[in-house]
Amino acid sequence: MKIVRMLLALIAVAGLATFTFAGDAKDVTVTGKLVCAKCSLHAEGQKECQNVIVATVDGKETQYYVSKNKVVEEFGHVCKGEKNVVATGKVTEKDGKSWIEPTKITQAS
Repeated sequence: MKIVRMLLALIAVAGLATFTFAGDAKDVTVTGKLVCAKCSLHAEGQKECQNVIVATVDGKETQYYVSKNKVVEEFGHVCKGEKNVVATGKVTEKDGKSWIEPTKITQAS
C-alpha cells in the first residue's frame, strides 16, 4: 500500500511541475523563413507537411516547428517554397524540437 501511495504522490508532483512549466512560457518574436519540414527540409521521419520557421538565434540556425492553430490556418502553408515571416507566440520544447504556438504571424518584407 505504501508503494501505491508513493506512486500517486509522485504522479501528482510531476503533474503540478508540468503545469507550472507550461504556464511559464513567455511570448517571443521569431523572424525567419517559413518552410515545410517534409518538402523543403526533408526532415528525417517527417511523413506529413509541417510548417517550420528557420531562424538565426545567437549565430546558430534554429528550427521552430509551428503548432497548428487558427492563426496558422489563416496564414497558410508553404510547401516547396519559402516566405520570410515574423511570428509571435509561446515557445516550448517537445520531443527535442522547439515549437512555437503563434498568436500572430505576418509576412516580412
